[in-house]
Order: sequence, then C-alpha cells, then structure tokens
Amino acid sequence: MSLKVDIKKKFKGFNLSVSFETNKEYLGLLGASGSGKSMTLKCISGIEPPDEGFIELNGRVLYDSDKKINLKPQDRNIGYLFQDYALFPNMTVEENIEAGLKLSKKEKVNIVEEMITKFHLQGLEKKYPVQLSGGQKQRTALARCIAYKPDVLLLDEPFSALDAHLKTQVQIEIMELLKLYTGEVLIVTHSMEEAYKFCKNLVILKDGNSVLFGDTKEIFMKPELASVARLTGCKNISSCTLVSTNKIYAHEWDIEIELNESAADIGFVGIKSNSFVVADDSSERTNIIECEIIDVIEKIQGYTIIFTNKKSRNTASHMYFDIKKEKWNNRNNKNNLFLKIINDSVLLLK
Repeated sequence: MSLKVDIKKKFKGFNLSVSFETNKEYLGLLGASGSGKSMTLKCISGIEPPDEGFIELNGRVLYDSDKKINLKPQDRNIGYLFQDYALFPNMTVEENIEAGLKLSKKEKVNIVEEMITKFHLQGLEKKYPVQLSGGQKQRTALARCIAYKPDVLLLDEPFSALDAHLKTQVQIEIMELLKLYTGEVLIVTHSMEEAYKFCKNLVILKDGNSVLFGDTKEIFMKPELASVARLTGCKNISSCTLVSTNKIYAHEWDIEIELNESAADIGFVGIKSNSFVVADDSSERTNIIECEIIDVIEKIQGYTIIFTNKKSRNTASHMYFDIKKEKWNNRNNKNNLFLKIINDSVLLLK
C-alpha cells in the first residue's frame, strides 16, 4: 500500500508545491500555521483540486492533470478526520457513524455496533454531538471514518481541539484505536512532540513547499536546514561562516566553534538548548562560552537559562540553555556560568 503525491496549486499570495510518498508507515506533515498542511490534505481528499501534478493511491490514480483525471471525493475511498471533527449536529452518535455507508440496513447495523464497541462508545449511541466531550466527539468521528474501510486516513491536527489535561490521555487512546486500522495514515500537526511521538516519517512544509522528507528521528537529529531546525525545537540558531574546514564563526553569538567534522556549504549553525555542559571555568578554552545570565525561568522539571556571550559585542542575541533543577542547584561555580559546546551536538545547517 502506498500514496504518491506530487502537486502544485496557486492561491492569491500563496503557492503550494508538495511532493512525497508513503511506505506503510505513519507519515506526519509538520509545519507552522499557514504552511499548507491542511490544504495538502484537501487536495488529496478531492475537496480542493490541484492545478497540476498527480495523486496515486495503491496504484489507483486519483488525480492526474496531464491525463485529465480528477476523481470525486466520494470515489477516492479516503477517510478524513477534520480538525473540528465535522460531526452532523442533528444526528446521534450511531447516525453519524452510519452516515455515508452504502450498504443494506442489516449490514449498516452490524458495522455501527462493531464501531460502537471498538471505539468504546457504549451508552452514547443516542447522544448528540453537543452532549459529548471532546474525546467522545473525536472517537465518534474516527469511528465514522474507519467504518467504511478507507484506503488512507487523513488526520488534520487531531489533538488541537482538546484541553491540555485531556490531550495525553486521548492521544494514547486514539493511537491504540488506530491499530484497528490497516491502511495508510497521514497526520497533520504543528507540534514537534506529536510528530516525533506518532510518525515514522516526516514531510516538512514551509511556505507551501515540502522542503524535507525522511525518517522522523533522523530529521530531528540532523535537520539540515535552519527552518527545519527551528520547527524541530532548536532554540539557538546563528548565521555563520567558515574559518577553516573544521572551524566556524557564529555571527550572532560572536564565537568560534571547533568541529569534529569538515564543514562546507553551510550558512547557519544550531545548538539545541539541552546540548551544553556546565564547565567549572574557562581554562579549557575550546568551545567554552562565558555567560552573562539574562534570566532564569523555572519549569516543572528544570530551568531555562537565557544568556549571552559575556565577551560578545552583540548583546542583543540571546541563547538558551535547559538544565534539570538538581544539576543547576548543585553546580560548583555559583558565581559564574561557563558552558561548553559539545562538538557532536553542533548542527550544521543550510
């Protein structure tokens, strides 16, 4: 089973150009708001026609601009879980699940009963959407999607409508329920945590373009592009130039960084906020920053230290260091902060 997408669509002030292919693994579409994630799903489902390109699902062409093929949404056999769930407000839970099934009355009853049981909706059959919690609405919408056995399931920001205290619980429930489904799954999200947790592979979208496609964990470890590094949580990014093959100068931080590998064709450097080590002093010199602490922000498990390079002429460029409370409170030198940049953690970016 596979989904192949290579499409373009022009809007006023925005151009969509997306290309990727699934391989039976959960695929995430990660990008900032307005990057084209939801529009990509609408093009795949047939709600919005692309201007050019093709979409192929399990060897069946859904859209091909050259061959003038554009199947209607109802002929594509695609399940679409909308961000707001799109339940029919005047229908009960069982009626919502049944909607769209083109089967005999007996077959419909059997499938609805099966979905009610599998998605833990017993006792809610006669309830209307207004009477349901966010998690119950989501399970009803997902049951409706899976009831007619689609070839691919499109999930548009599936957890964004949930309260924070419910999100983790519902995420676990939904991912367990998705094990009942054997087709392709595409998950649109702007959350790096959700993308990392649920998706084997990632498509990174930026300003309507798919700029990177690959294994999720590899992209997070080596994002390659500065824009992707920001999306995957890197807080410290500076423009840079090469000093030598294994040394760079970071402009915003006003420091030279020695590397373990040769560098070429890069324009930015990134350091993740948890990739520094506290040093007792600056005697080691190599890749050591003497810090001017700007602020210390307390979190549940630790602190975020906002600082600048004390020796820098650029005092406006802040850096970020995340550290657990115990390590911060038990550090040897309480009067000064020296941070060592770990060579292996330096991200070389374009």
